[in-house]
Amino acid sequence: EALATLANIVARDNDPGRDGDKRLERFMSHKPIIFTGGYDPEGAIKWVEEVEIIFEAMGCTEENKTILGVYVLREEANNWWRNVKLRMGADGVVILWE
Repeated sequence: EALATLANIVARDNDPGRDGDKRLERFMSHKPIIFTGGYDPEGAIKWVEEVEIIFEAMGCTEENKTILGVYVLREEANNWWRNVKLRMGADGVVILWE
């Protein structure tokens, strides 16, 4: 019974989906700025700088930066992202943060 419990704990802790959930929770605990888009060059620069500080503190990979950064896009910014993803991701291209 103890071995079965240990096996369940190891399996749960190594679940890739769970790792993503933990990463998202950690990211959101830093209270990243929500970016809505529109014509706001200064706001966009400030948003990028702020989320990059969080990414650095978390030691994110380029792919995770994209996943987490996109999570806080809303309204026009989210519409823009969906269009980019359709155009660029159609050929199986992984869209990295840079």
